[in-house]
Amino acid sequence: MKYILGRKVNMTQLFDESGKVVPVTLVSVPANVVTKVKTVDSDGYSAVQLGMEEQKESRLSKAVLGVFGGKGYKEVQEFRIEGDAGVAAGDTLTVNAFEKGDIVSVTGTSKGKGFQGVVKRHGFHGGPRSHGQKHSEREPGSIGGGLRTRVPKGMRMAGRTGNDTVTVRGLKVVAVDAEANTLAISGAVPGRRGTVIRIIA
Repeated sequence: MKYILGRKVNMTQLFDESGKVVPVTLVSVPANVVTKVKTVDSDGYSAVQLGMEEQKESRLSKAVLGVFGGKGYKEVQEFRIEGDAGVAAGDTLTVNAFEKGDIVSVTGTSKGKGFQGVVKRHGFHGGPRSHGQKHSEREPGSIGGGLRTRVPKGMRMAGRTGNDTVTVRGLKVVAVDAEANTLAISGAVPGRRGTVIRIIA
């Protein structure tokens, strides 16, 4: 099992061996430090905790400094594993852990869009534009309240959109640049530029 943390940079395109254009997302992957290895005996489950991008000491609490041995990281996440981790606390993971052609799952936080109506949020068509309908272009219409005195659970309505944890599976690693510490992953991954990305193969 391969896993690492990175940040989304931007989208671009690359050409494969046959000259075909491949849309890719560039992910910057700074060195990930193994901050803790959790085991079934000590923690009840197996996981590897990774820290990315060291944080200034002045911005860290004494509790955090004590947990991480005098250091702190801007992003700390853990990956559930099965069996032996194969790494120890203090080890460093880089983009070299991945190879061209690896199939990966990418998890990130999608762009937040605020409070949106049903047309943008769920793709509703809106009401008719004719026959006396004046202001129904983007309205939700009836919610079917004829037989009940409540709104059914799961009814699609206006509300907060985006800013969700999204996982995209089945993406391919198109290129690995060890010098620039970047991965080129086929297709689009969730989030804006700078979003923290979890990559698992």
